[in-house]
Amino acid sequence: MTRSRIRDLGVRIGDLPTGEFNAITDVPGVLVGHMTVVRQEPRVARTGVTVILPRERRIREDHAFAGFHRFNGNGEMTGLLWIEEAGLLGSTIALTNTHQVGVVRDALVRHAIEVEGGRGWQLPVVGETYDGWLNDIAAFHIGYEDVFQAIQAASSGPVAEGNVGGGTGMICHDFKGGIGTSSRLVDCASGRYTLGALVQSNYGTRSQLRVDGVPVGREIGFDEVPSPWTEPPSGGSILIILATDAPLLPIQCRRLAQRGAVGLARVGGVGHNGSGDLFLAFATGNDILASASGPVQLGMLPHSELDAFFEAAGDVVEESILNALAAADSMTGFKGRTAYALPLERVKEVMARYGRGDGGQ
Repeated sequence: MTRSRIRDLGVRIGDLPTGEFNAITDVPGVLVGHMTVVRQEPRVARTGVTVILPRERRIREDHAFAGFHRFNGNGEMTGLLWIEEAGLLGSTIALTNTHQVGVVRDALVRHAIEVEGGRGWQLPVVGETYDGWLNDIAAFHIGYEDVFQAIQAASSGPVAEGNVGGGTGMICHDFKGGIGTSSRLVDCASGRYTLGALVQSNYGTRSQLRVDGVPVGREIGFDEVPSPWTEPPSGGSILIILATDAPLLPIQCRRLAQRGAVGLARVGGVGHNGSGDLFLAFATGNDILASASGPVQLGMLPHSELDAFFEAAGDVVEESILNALAAADSMTGFKGRTAYALPLERVKEVMARYGRGDGGQ
């Protein structure tokens, strides 16, 4: 069957309603853009860059509160020290491969100065996962123009998933992985807000893979869908970005980022020693103008109202990972290696046998 999203298979994660596009772009003002690099010559490329632009490209002038969580730290995300220190996000967020973090970071700085007319210092946020199994990562395929194109392409609405942008060469639970996204509408005493997630999934073993609690990975053996590996992998990683329009303070953003681990664990992530599992949450419900010279009036949800956001965080991360798996097609890349797609018809069969999904209703 053609690639799809996990809900197209009848799988519903949690009880909360989704936003219009079931994507991080359901959060007002959040834009996503991809630049995908796939070619054979002069060296094999299966890579790219994904950008997330908060506040419709105004994040440099109107910062957002943010917080991060390190579930396992064998990875890199730039700009986190300032987020830890000040609790502020003031840049585009970019996701790419391990060896291109510096280039992408420099490209964001250059774009802010030369295209956006920015002044002063720039500390952009760039995260990575390793795509060197399918991508000739030592060829350094990504340049400034690729990052500029991703920024230019950023938009609201539906988000391309699977083998796109930074997720192009990624592998998840021994199947083809990549980019995935999801959203939820969250009701609390203070009102209704939107929470969205976008993940770059590149982690996990097949035996641990679960779909809405069903051990799908154990049901699909390597005799049926071959392993992508010819030697044991040393580790894998996932980047999780959470966004909301709720008025959260930095400590609340950090608490929200921590809950990304709930969704990751449900699908089968355990934070292996070789994994870089880095989570960032930002909230646009307060305006923090870079030009402010006096006291700033802030809003804040009571901590007692965060439970619904914590529940939603687990759901959106879980569904985002499953969407990445459902959308990604098989890919052959560097040295003829192949990562095979999660077989969706088999997923439906397994879910039905466990009384889940459309086939189990």
